Amino acid sequence: MFCASFSVKAQNDVGLFINDMLKVADDFASPAAEAATFQSGAGWFTTAKSLDLWQVEISVHGNALFVPEDKRTVAISNDNYQTFHIQGATAADIPTGFGGTTDVIFEGQIQFLGQTEDFTFDAIDGIDKKMVAHPFIQASVGLPYHTDLSVRFLPETTIDDISVSTYAVGLKHNFNQYFNFSRPTDFQFAALIAYSKFDVLYEYDPIELERIVKLHDIEVDADLWLFQLLSSKSFDNSGWEFLAAVGVTNSNFNYTMGGSGVALAPLNNALGTLDNNEKEFKGDLGINYNFSDFTISSALSVGKFYNLNLGLHFRL
Repeated sequence: MFCASFSVKAQNDVGLFINDMLKVADDFASPAAEAATFQSGAGWFTTAKSLDLWQVEISVHGNALFVPEDKRTVAISNDNYQTFHIQGATAADIPTGFGGTTDVIFEGQIQFLGQTEDFTFDAIDGIDKKMVAHPFIQASVGLPYHTDLSVRFLPETTIDDISVSTYAVGLKHNFNQYFNFSRPTDFQFAALIAYSKFDVLYEYDPIELERIVKLHDIEVDADLWLFQLLSSKSFDNSGWEFLAAVGVTNSNFNYTMGGSGVALAPLNNALGTLDNNEKEFKGDLGINYNFSDFTISSALSVGKFYNLNLGLHFRL
């Protein structure tokens, strides 16, 4: 009975520690995951017009995401945790993935395999960015029924301590084909649906509890669905075109901690149970300049974040 009771106590201590680390991981990674999905929904279109049948457009894009201050830090207190606390304080502000460095240290105690383990670890430092740039390549082709198919990808790229990769596909359908006497210079209307796969890996200074767990990175695997209604208007032969859109995103992202130790697998299993499904509204305003077979585009996305997209497009 004594052995059974001790075993349950040890398992409960590790379980409580895992719950505390869920809070640490969620506070740190959630803003970065939200930003990744917001960025991946930008730049899908430059116009509500459709390409000519089988016409191909190659685009090079750059996103600049602006991070608000309330997404760079998170307020914590000792009440948030059961197995550790803030060293020398009852509350503090710690960085999210976008924040800077911190001197906050956690300390605690845990029972494991018959011994009491005292431990300390530093709060995770962020990348200290108020603006995050994200380039990608996109290709589009005109399909029948005034529908465009677009694909985009960014192979794994490392920026600072973050590895990022993106793969996505989208469909845009023009509605002006259903209007009588519609001209190219009239207001154009279309709908867009897109799916994006976004993967972010962040490496940080190891968090280690002897014999229990060692953690050194966190991976955010994000899936984003985007639905948009858009309109554009070109002005005779001036080359200028304005556009606007409203849309809704449905995002789902999963966390995985990298490391080793007996607590790693149950920690990642517990991370998989977090409800990280979000729906957000967003708006876009932009302006293009068309010349010859080229278009230079700019668009501002507004929602939980601000994202500026610049693009250069070439039609074959």
